[in-house]
Amino acid sequence: MARPDDRPLRRLPQLTPRKATLERCVFCPKLCRSACPVSNAEPRETLTPWGKMSMAYFVANESVPLSPSFAEPAWACTGCFGCRDHCDHHNDVAGTLFAARSALAQAGELPAPARRVLDRFTERAAALGKVAADPRVGPSVDASARVAVLVGCEHARRGTEGGADTVRATARLVGGKVALVDVCCGAPLLYAGDHDGFVRQGARIAEALEGRERVVVGDAGCAAALRVHHAAAGVTMPAPVEHFSELAARELGKLGRLDGALGDGPVRWHDPCQLGRGLGVYEAPRQVLARVLGRAPDEFERRRADGRCSGAGGLLPLTMPDVARGIAEERLADHERSGGGTVVTACASSLRSFQTRGARVLDLATVVLRALDAADGARDRQTATTGDGA
Repeated sequence: MARPDDRPLRRLPQLTPRKATLERCVFCPKLCRSACPVSNAEPRETLTPWGKMSMAYFVANESVPLSPSFAEPAWACTGCFGCRDHCDHHNDVAGTLFAARSALAQAGELPAPARRVLDRFTERAAALGKVAADPRVGPSVDASARVAVLVGCEHARRGTEGGADTVRATARLVGGKVALVDVCCGAPLLYAGDHDGFVRQGARIAEALEGRERVVVGDAGCAAALRVHHAAAGVTMPAPVEHFSELAARELGKLGRLDGALGDGPVRWHDPCQLGRGLGVYEAPRQVLARVLGRAPDEFERRRADGRCSGAGGLLPLTMPDVARGIAEERLADHERSGGGTVVTACASSLRSFQTRGARVLDLATVVLRALDAADGARDRQTATTGDGA
């Protein structure tokens, strides 16, 4: 027997396949609220996972008007998977809210910052073409190489050290040149509310990967887009997708020690949400850092599956900049409480957010490249010593 208040999702019928997921949140006692970085930074009931899912549900079944006040909570999510991992039902809140964004956008309700992202997507994605022109990566690149590298738009747009180092380090780890993927993973489309565009972008990147042995992805968000979100949308990549940290962890023997070369004080690993909770990759980056440091890396108080978001994902810095800033500042406050020092991560957005606030932050690829140089230097010294004694 149906509930008396059970109503079809007539206004946003695109959410009908997710009706049960929405209802688990709507009728839940909201025990996951403490896991949400947005509702921790901005303590409003409508910004808890329950509130955001409820607003989408009530708009969909016409219980409330289709208006900005009820639509905008769908964009108050970084996609960090924290609520899902704290939910007894493992409810897919982030995926459902991304679907709600698309449905709301099709109905004509999306925040102005999200609209700007959609309008400028082509320009943003074109930044990947700049990577090949970077003189730092030129010697490492061959378009015919079997191993491809996707740096990520955030690295490409800013011309970061971490982006260039991802290409250079990958080439050295695989023992040959690499091809560059100049097609965006499409994550900005998913986050802004263009699911159909995201799927089309997935088809484009799948075409770009035809004939490759594998693709190594530098930015955790891009890796999750390919392995999680495109897979959920039914887009299959023709080559295995791995994050850079997974490759580096398999090649530990090529890495040298970096005694004191990463700055004074602790060297602390920040778990990117998309790498940890998104892809389940926690050990690989820690193995890499343990190898180059000669000890386990320092940790945040909240880490691994309980690690806190940097606030830089899901377009939150555009849709709710003050909240995103508060989340980042709290994560860095945790860093300082734990002893400060250097933060290492593998998320280009987190890197930017932390650097903007004055923290010393390095991309994992930069650490790996320095460790490769250290290993080469040690071999050269050993060779020289052997030669002198001959």
